[in-house]
Amino acid sequence: MQNKVYTVDEIKRKIEQYCVYQDRCHKEVEQKMREYNLIPEAKEQILLSLLKNNFLNEERFAKSFARGKFRIKNWGKQRIIRELKFKEISTYNIKTALKEIEEKEYLETIYRITENRNAVISESNIYKRKQKLIGFLMRKGFESDLIYKTVNEIVV
Repeated sequence: MQNKVYTVDEIKRKIEQYCVYQDRCHKEVEQKMREYNLIPEAKEQILLSLLKNNFLNEERFAKSFARGKFRIKNWGKQRIIRELKFKEISTYNIKTALKEIEEKEYLETIYRITENRNAVISESNIYKRKQKLIGFLMRKGFESDLIYKTVNEIVV
C-alpha cells in the first residue's frame, strides 16, 4: 500500500486542524508530526508557524486540561500535576493551570465524590471501608491530608 505524500503546507493545515479541534501540547503535536516523517527543517517551520499563529499555546493547553480533568473526571491536583508533567508541561504553566481550580469548588468536589463512593461501598467493617475510600481518592489524585480529613468526617 502506497503512503500518500503531502506538501509541507498540506501537513501544516492538517496539524492546524488538529490543534483547532482541541488544545494540544507540544508533545502531542510533535507526536502527530512524526506520523508524516518530516525532515527537521519542516518540523521546525510548522512548529514556529503554529506558535506564531497561536494554534499551539502551552499555557492555554495546561489551563483547559486542568479545568476539564477536574470538572469532568473529578481529578485531584496531584493527578493533574502528574499528567501535565508526563506531557512535558513547564512547572510555571502547571502552577498557572492549578489556579484555574477554585479552592471552594475543589473541597465541594472531594466531599461529593467521597459521599457518593461511600454510598456504593458494601463493606461493613469501618476500617476496610475507610481504606477503600482512601485508595479511591488517592487514585483520583487528591492530597493525602485532605483525603484523611474528608474520609474521617464522612465515615463515622
